[in-house]
Amino acid sequence: MNSAVLCVAFLEKLKEEIDRVRHLTAKVSPELLDWAPAISAGPGKSPFRIGELLGHLLECLLGFCAVLYACKAAGMQDALALREDKVPEMCTATETLQRIQVCQKVIEHGFSLLTDDDLQMRVPTVFLPSGESIFTILLGNFEHLVSHKVQLFMYLKSAGLPLDSSDLYVFRNMSGDEGTL
Repeated sequence: MNSAVLCVAFLEKLKEEIDRVRHLTAKVSPELLDWAPAISAGPGKSPFRIGELLGHLLECLLGFCAVLYACKAAGMQDALALREDKVPEMCTATETLQRIQVCQKVIEHGFSLLTDDDLQMRVPTVFLPSGESIFTILLGNFEHLVSHKVQLFMYLKSAGLPLDSSDLYVFRNMSGDEGTL
């Protein structure tokens, strides 16, 4: 019997991160879309504007869809439709929230097909054509999503929104329920 205990646990944590991305995105007003911090992003580069960052967060979620498709192509036709729908350079909060919902459905569907044994499967990637394990790729995508979620949090905070750590993290009380400590 193939277990999916690790897959279920990973998906639950990913859904928490998606929830926080959704929460932060909902705080982006139209006038903030062109806002970017006054920081250096490297020689000849400028930092993401918030609207661009929203688009990049969608690309992070699409990365999960691509990994799940690479692992379970036969059952992931819904992921193919996402490939055709290009993410614009600048995204509004409303558009981002709609697309997050679509991505999350595809991600949840993909994880429903995945077993813990599948996490060992190796698939070629842009970075390693000889292949990496599904688990390694999922972890890399998770790290990428979390990094940009924190970036959005910092941008919004720098732009003057009154945010605190509850906007960034899901807290659990001692009984394990979500909420405050």
